[in-house]
Amino acid sequence: MNAGARKIQRVYLTLTLGNTLAASFIWGINTLFLLDAGLSNFEAFAANAFFTAGMVLFEVPTGVVADGWGRRTSFLLGTLTLAGSTYLYYMLWQLSAPFWWWAVVSVLLGLGFTFFSGAVEAWLVDALRFSGYEGGLEAVLGRGLMVQGAAMLLGSVAGGVVAQATDLGVPFLLRVGVLAAMFLVAFWLMHDVGFTPERSAHPLRATRAVLSASIENGLKNPPVRYVMLAAPFSSGVAIYVFYALQPYLLGLFGDPGAYSIAGLAAALVAGAEILGGWLAPRVRRLVRKRTTVLMLSSGVSAMILLALGFVQVFWAALVLLALWALVAAAGTPVRQAYLNDMIASKQRATVLSFDSLMGSSGGVVVQPALGRAADVYGYPASLAVSGLIELMAVPFLLASRQQRHQADDFSGATDTTEAESPPLQDS
Repeated sequence: MNAGARKIQRVYLTLTLGNTLAASFIWGINTLFLLDAGLSNFEAFAANAFFTAGMVLFEVPTGVVADGWGRRTSFLLGTLTLAGSTYLYYMLWQLSAPFWWWAVVSVLLGLGFTFFSGAVEAWLVDALRFSGYEGGLEAVLGRGLMVQGAAMLLGSVAGGVVAQATDLGVPFLLRVGVLAAMFLVAFWLMHDVGFTPERSAHPLRATRAVLSASIENGLKNPPVRYVMLAAPFSSGVAIYVFYALQPYLLGLFGDPGAYSIAGLAAALVAGAEILGGWLAPRVRRLVRKRTTVLMLSSGVSAMILLALGFVQVFWAALVLLALWALVAAAGTPVRQAYLNDMIASKQRATVLSFDSLMGSSGGVVVQPALGRAADVYGYPASLAVSGLIELMAVPFLLASRQQRHQADDFSGATDTTEAESPPLQDS
């Protein structure tokens, strides 16, 4: 990695660190926060579903911002939107607001995150290629996941401890403060490199063009399409499980007021991300095909979730949670690298945002359904069901493998100047 690429990597890791730290202050206590505001399990996960619905609604329009106005502009707008909507969440808690207000503000939270999704990763990949970096993306993305895990570890533990020492609202105010600081950091450090925005005077026309490009370079590209079709199952389950583990573990622990235990659950996931980010490039060197890693990650995750549905011992549940998070984390950089090596630079942010949209669409359906299952049958049963849903992703990953795209085997830089790289030829 040359000096220019190292500088790009440092900026990427700095943005990842700050953004994840801000977001993670509430990750360990978010479900408890919603329940404390008077929402039922169904309403709490329905509020989360409105959050993911906001991501579905705004992924394409914010993709226009990222590809048309610049990835830096998109990031800056994201920090402002997320800070404002997080403060509104805090005010709803103070006022014990009715459910529909939570639904509206949850959509705004989703809008904030869509400014980040696709834009930061696209900025990184284009800037690295522009700087002359030709190595595999798993190494850089793995480091990003390690930094993300470290920030999540610090933020989630701090959020749980602060909530227990003060109240459940203070971590939300901490998030607002860090996001304001990240706006200044990104304004100073982040500049679009290796990419020229194509601004349009007609936002609606640009949105249609972006949606068309997403479909043409995403859903109409078979190996990319099948990875995207697997996302609703894997992402929907991951979102639900992460937030369901808070009340689930508190129930096993036996103290509903031990908010630091909820923070511990998020911290275990964070630690697994650090180790998973370190493992990803090493696993990739041992396994020839990226899709093999993805299928194993999804299948093993499903088995662990099924086991969690039958565990009644707190410490055993913690061990399984750590294994689940580690297996999922080790597959994440591989999936990111696989997709990026099949996407052209011009449509990179657009297609990555559309991929995020596909994952969020699963969360819209899966979260309230599993939340209702938790109300009726309990959290252990809902976790077992989530394992069955996760298994549904495996056939789509197998279908992507069968397209024999060169990105499945490749471990270095690919030429993505064209909209679609050629598949591997049968021997």
